[in-house]
Amino acid sequence: MNNSIETAPFGEAEPARNRRIASLTAALGDRSIVLVGLMGSGKTSTGRRLAHRLGLGFVDADAEIEAAAGMSIADIFARHGEPYFRDGERRVMARLLDSGPRVIATGGGAFLNVETRARISARGVSVWLKAEPDVLWRRVRKRSHRPLLQSDDPEKTLRALLEERYPVYARADITVVSREGPHEATVEEIISGLEFFLRFSPEPPVLASLEPSNGVDGCAQGAGADCEELEGPARVEVNLGARAYEILIGDGLLEDAGSRIAALAPGAACAIVTDANVARLHLADLERSLDAAGIRHSNIVVAAGESSKSLGVYAELCDSLIAAKLERGDLVIAFGGGVVGDLAGFAAATLRRGMRFVQIPTTLLSQVDSSVGGKTGVNSKHGKNLIGAFHQPSLVLADTKVLETLPPREFRAGYAEVVKYGLIGDRAFFGWLEANWRAVFAGGDARVHAIAMSCKAKAAIVGRDETEQGDRALLNLGHTFGHALERVARYDGGRLVHGEAVAIGMALAYRFSVRTGLCALGEQKRVEMHLREVGLPTRIGDIAGLAIHAGEIVEAMRQDKKVERGCLTFILARGIGACFIAKNVEADEIRGFLQDELSAGL
Repeated sequence: MNNSIETAPFGEAEPARNRRIASLTAALGDRSIVLVGLMGSGKTSTGRRLAHRLGLGFVDADAEIEAAAGMSIADIFARHGEPYFRDGERRVMARLLDSGPRVIATGGGAFLNVETRARISARGVSVWLKAEPDVLWRRVRKRSHRPLLQSDDPEKTLRALLEERYPVYARADITVVSREGPHEATVEEIISGLEFFLRFSPEPPVLASLEPSNGVDGCAQGAGADCEELEGPARVEVNLGARAYEILIGDGLLEDAGSRIAALAPGAACAIVTDANVARLHLADLERSLDAAGIRHSNIVVAAGESSKSLGVYAELCDSLIAAKLERGDLVIAFGGGVVGDLAGFAAATLRRGMRFVQIPTTLLSQVDSSVGGKTGVNSKHGKNLIGAFHQPSLVLADTKVLETLPPREFRAGYAEVVKYGLIGDRAFFGWLEANWRAVFAGGDARVHAIAMSCKAKAAIVGRDETEQGDRALLNLGHTFGHALERVARYDGGRLVHGEAVAIGMALAYRFSVRTGLCALGEQKRVEMHLREVGLPTRIGDIAGLAIHAGEIVEAMRQDKKVERGCLTFILARGIGACFIAKNVEADEIRGFLQDELSAGL
């Protein structure tokens, strides 16, 4: 498998290497790189080499503590006890983090402190050097100065520390496996991880506790949110120059949709495109809002379901919009889920060579994904979304109140796309979802926050790569597998809906990443556990009544839009929040993996 990664390889030419380092340190700003992990993970030795490579200063927090105390850490433990040491460690870390940028090697327990983790999140980028237990034991067993290993069975003590601390270390921004071998290879992995992380997290979050909460109090902890109460709906800006637009997220936005649309396009008429289910539940509310604002409007209702996303229905819709006497300055309103949004958006993109349109998404999946970013289109008999155009909306109104009428299965399916944003580039958001998913499902502030964070993540990517020439492809995590499964299931929503296919696809992407040595098994297990906990499928065998073989799935993948010159492209993972674009993946390798998945029957 040839993994195409957007970083220069180790051993690159010196001018390119210098440009690369300059770009990375510029993005880092005044933040420090903070290495965390258990004793023996190589934080000091790796940190020195990393600092030299980046042209930054290096400091060992334990050495700073010893210098400040005038005695060794072992003596501090012996004379004053561990609580005294931890308090000093906390104060030293606060001082070091206020003096960046630099590379800081921390003691094994520093990252366990809530206040220190919050400071690292605000003032640095955390990198977990993760080593297997046997590697750690080989490195530390001959060192007698480790106070925490002064026990009758130091190896057992080390493994107990591992069990206690690894779940906390897993909250670090970046995870790099510390293996036996040259430190330079580890340094290169850290640099690649930093480049990816800084591309998605250019600004540090405000200083706040990283402890996950069971609710949201104005500031969603651990998810990089601004800690301030917002009046009115949450707002996310999609920055596309003259075509920039707002996404508004909140409860009851349908009631004032008319006034917002009238302000957007004074004097314009509207045509509402919706499906039979949404029309029955919500169309009257939208029409009342338009009437109150004095907007002339008509409506076009299509059948609910994926079958409406076809060239035939698209042609009928265009004829109906023309018959409604819409002029080029008027608006099309896409009022429904992803099918309606894609269909109505494509009609708007092509009718009269381009009309403005407003997205009012009514499903969780469409609120966090399909309504944002301007992808429109219909399906072909050869595959999903093969006919379409990029056409940005003028406004997105995501009313969280309408989600109350969604069947539980549809809400769960949409939640898969929310999880996706944590997996591709925001480890802290994934951790917040693990702690708060029940509150998201219940509604209220947690739901608004989850949707806003998802939209913010997608808007940032769309702003950089509108037409998917680069890292916008990361949004396809799980989709190459998922679209293929939808196709072989013949788009039968009774068996499989899109979000469920994405959930299975993401689980497959992480299992394949483990199989190829890219991702740690624990990371994959954590992803799969969360998907299963909320009730989403993670295995092909979870699709009821689907009898297929690996070759059918691979053949369906060949019709995917992401195929280039016959080669398969996947989004794979090095961990949670660390996905990348892998091009030229061998079809035989995927086929073998799928055969094993199908034969497992789990």
